[in-house]
Amino acid sequence: MGTITQQTIGEIKESVAQLTNKFIRLTNDVGHDELHQTANDLMQHVNDPFLFVIVGEVKAGKSSFINALLKTDKDICKVAPSPMTDTIQQILYGAKESETIVNNYLKKIYQPVEILKQICIVDTPGTNTIIDHHQEITERFVPAADLIVFVFEAKNPYRESSWKFFDYINAEWWKKVIFVLQQKDLINDDDLAINKKGVEDQAVKKGIRDPKVFCVSAKIEQSAIKDDSGYKLLRQYIDDNILQGRAPILKQQNNLNTLLNIKSKIESGLALRKEQYEADIDFRNDIKETLLNQEAKSAKQVDILVENLVAEYDNVTRPKLDDIKDGLGFVKMVGRSFGSTFGMKESPKIWLNQILEDMESDLNTRLKTKLNDGVVDIADSIQQMGKIVDLKLRNSKTILRDDHEIFSNIAERRANVLKELQQSFSSFLSDSKNFYDKELAKSSESISPNLAAAGGIAAVGVILATITNGMVFDITGGVLTTAGLLFAGVSIGFKRRKIIREFTEEIDRGRDKFNTKVNESLKGYISKIKDRINDNFSKFDKHLDREGSDIAKFDAELDTLGGEIKTIDSEISGLISA
Repeated sequence: MGTITQQTIGEIKESVAQLTNKFIRLTNDVGHDELHQTANDLMQHVNDPFLFVIVGEVKAGKSSFINALLKTDKDICKVAPSPMTDTIQQILYGAKESETIVNNYLKKIYQPVEILKQICIVDTPGTNTIIDHHQEITERFVPAADLIVFVFEAKNPYRESSWKFFDYINAEWWKKVIFVLQQKDLINDDDLAINKKGVEDQAVKKGIRDPKVFCVSAKIEQSAIKDDSGYKLLRQYIDDNILQGRAPILKQQNNLNTLLNIKSKIESGLALRKEQYEADIDFRNDIKETLLNQEAKSAKQVDILVENLVAEYDNVTRPKLDDIKDGLGFVKMVGRSFGSTFGMKESPKIWLNQILEDMESDLNTRLKTKLNDGVVDIADSIQQMGKIVDLKLRNSKTILRDDHEIFSNIAERRANVLKELQQSFSSFLSDSKNFYDKELAKSSESISPNLAAAGGIAAVGVILATITNGMVFDITGGVLTTAGLLFAGVSIGFKRRKIIREFTEEIDRGRDKFNTKVNESLKGYISKIKDRINDNFSKFDKHLDREGSDIAKFDAELDTLGGEIKTIDSEISGLISA
């Protein structure tokens, strides 16, 4: 190992402190209180010595172990306290002995002990304590710990609460751990060997490679006979792996590991958040595609309907046009004029009016029948549009749930947006007014009672039937009115060619107008309903926009912070291995 100067240590501490501040801001933006607290706590410990956190059950002999480790003739930590009054004790170097009460659960003890210049020790109340807050405060020290020392009773190192706490430390914070079987003087050598092997096997089973297990007796260490206390091997391990000037640098490396752990937790949660976002994007695109497909299907039905209507229009008007061509001949017109004088024949005017009346009756009857038949299919297609969207909405995929460790607030926000969307869309489908179109139906007075009776999306058929019937009347009425003006005053056939040409043109204009108006009106109505359905998703779309932006921001931040961790860690590793 090369020489590690105080300047180098100071520079690395400053780099880690700046990086930790960035994680404080990140965890605040993420909105996770525990990770934010961890980052803040880590910031408070950046300049602390290498931190030993001593954990284990009450009566495991933790305080005695610490007193013996520090090689003093006094009890720095109170031995055998009542669990009801115990506190966390942080032991640090101080030129003079002193104590500071931080709060009801934390006390700082300063001692002029040489080893405390490189390390500090935290004595915790016990993993099985019944005191409120002790477990919480203990766990707040764990993320900042540089070495976790698990102290077991040598005669029974298998208690469930200790190993559960080990699982928390090992799974959550990847901390370096050593195991101590304390009070070995209370057990024979054979049973001690069995229990040591048992702890090693349990640690390996839980993922610790080459676990370090030390068997010690604080009682023997603090007596006149120290050779068999087990502390010599433990101190040698501490000296070889932590001391010799490396503790401040190793401390910062451990801090980086804690930041890396925070980063990993956020990334893991963000991966699930991304999965939910991508599923929601797919869901939203599916809704849009469904609406477009149903619109296209309905439009195709309109095309077929219009084609049939135009054919029916021609079936009615073509024979009438032939009758008029035949009847407007000079001889027949003169004959009708003379015949009507003597009461033998109808006059030309009556004859023409009859043809127009017959044509009007046939057009209205036959076109309305075709329209009503065709409207049923179109109405069904529009209803399907709403029903399919409603079904898809009810079956939207939930991946990120409101009990998620990191992003429960995002899951809850999404759930609220989705719930509101489902409720509003259900209300939308049940209200007939959402499918009513004033522009299309403004001339139809009979629609209101029928609309109210139909209710909800079922009213689409009533609306379409009413407005299309109104179209037939408007268009055929216009054609017939114009045709009537053409024939006004006709008494003889001198203008036969001109009248027939103009009548034919008017029939053609009526056909084109009918074609255009039915197409535009029905397709426009379908498009409006599709847009109204789609408008229900406006809040959900805003949620997706916000999610996409936040995820991209966190991704970029985590990538940058990961690079900074790697750079500082490489520098530390170079110093340690030089």
